[in-house]
This record gives sequence, C-alpha cells and structure tokens, in this order.
Amino acid sequence: MNTETESPKKLSLVVFSGSFEKVHYALVMASAALATGREVTLFFTMDASRALFAPSGWRHLRTEAEGATATSIDLSYSTRGIGSFEELLSACASLGAKFMVCEMGLRALGLESETTRDELSIEKGGVVTFLNDAKQSGEMLFI
Repeated sequence: MNTETESPKKLSLVVFSGSFEKVHYALVMASAALATGREVTLFFTMDASRALFAPSGWRHLRTEAEGATATSIDLSYSTRGIGSFEELLSACASLGAKFMVCEMGLRALGLESETTRDELSIEKGGVVTFLNDAKQSGEMLFI
C-alpha cells in the first residue's frame, strides 16, 4: 500500500472561529468527509462553541460580510443550492460525526452554564481528550 496516495482515515477539526461562514464551512468539510467514509470529530471551542447552543445559537455568530447576519447568509446559501447550517449539522449528526465542546473555551468566555442542543450528542472535554480522539492516519484542521 502506497501511503503517499492514501487518503486520511479520519478528519479532526478544531472549530475555533466565531465567524458564521467559517463554522458553516467546517460543517461542509465534515459532512463531505463523512459522506466519503471518513471518521470526523468536530471540536468546538471559544466563540465557535456558540454554534452548539440551544436552540440555534449559530444564528448569533458574527459574520464576515458587513451588514449581514448569520440568518441572512444562511438563507442566501440555501437559495443558491448550498446546504443550510441546519442541513449540514443534521447531516453530520446522522452520518456519525463526533461533536465535542471545549470546557476551557466555555470557561474562558463564561459560557459553561449555556445549554447545548439536545438533538446532538455533544461530549464536553479538553484538548487532551480531543488529541486522544485523533488518529495517526488522520488529519487535523484548525478553522
């Protein structure tokens, strides 16, 4: 087996940015990896953690586009045939993504008492937990 041409078996994403567009794209990458048979762990930390808050905390993420809201960008994506935030999140969950939220990130922002979404199985943990979850034959991305 030629390891130079072999695809990674697992994708581990650190979702750090509180930008709607970047969190959305992390879900795009995760759902694509899952659809092609790879394992995926999404480790949300700092402002990106807000995307996992109940009922739809992602709507409060900041945006890169001046004057736009997460909701308006999501609607714009959807009308152009791009998966909406909820569709991508649901696809990741149904395809078996592992969702983690960083305890340190929550504490740093004073958000440790926020309620996360019930329909997702979200594991609270730290960086060591995330690193132990990664695979030697995998890739890590920081978004």
